Amino acid sequence: MNSSLIQLLVLAGIAVFLILKLRSVLGTREGFEKPPLPVEDARPRGKRDFEVIEGGPDRDIIDHVADGSDAAKALAAMKLAEPGFSVSEFLSGARGAYEMILIAFEHGELDRIRPFLSDEVEASFAQAINAREREGLTVEANFVGTRELTLADAEYNRETQTAEITVRFLGELTSVVRNKAGEVVEGSTTEIKRQRDAWTFSRRMGVSDPNWQLVATGE
Repeated sequence: MNSSLIQLLVLAGIAVFLILKLRSVLGTREGFEKPPLPVEDARPRGKRDFEVIEGGPDRDIIDHVADGSDAAKALAAMKLAEPGFSVSEFLSGARGAYEMILIAFEHGELDRIRPFLSDEVEASFAQAINAREREGLTVEANFVGTRELTLADAEYNRETQTAEITVRFLGELTSVVRNKAGEVVEGSTTEIKRQRDAWTFSRRMGVSDPNWQLVATGE
């Protein structure tokens, strides 16, 4: 055997060895392989099928009054004058004020609620309390709760920045009126009576004093 043939056999053996080695490392492909997964397109996507609408009706307002009503426009003007104003928070405060003022009036404790009353309402309350005292009558009242509360109306004066909001209450309480001898002349300690009131609160928007004043009462 000559040297050329020996060289060819050696090279062939090396080639077979390399092929077997590559197959063991890389494996083989048979049939149709899955296509490569597409690379996510990093380019900007097209316009969405929907638009995000900003603004719209103020739920803090239209949850309490009709959308587009004069009251709704007045409340919106109040918010424009004082961005931190919330109708829901106002009504929560009105609920507490109703209980405090009503019970203070029944007990004749006018000094406790004077800062929350306009001059006209204070004079009216004082007249009623004085009349009871002259007759020797005292009232024992216990507030049970506010059964209903609705925002009835709202007005806003842009020139003076004065806001007025009327709230209707249906309160529940027990009330007993006693004479000088301590005898019950009206009411009951166990019977719960319901009382309807329409109170109007007023305040200048945008001022540092957050308190509203009771400026009118009715039924």
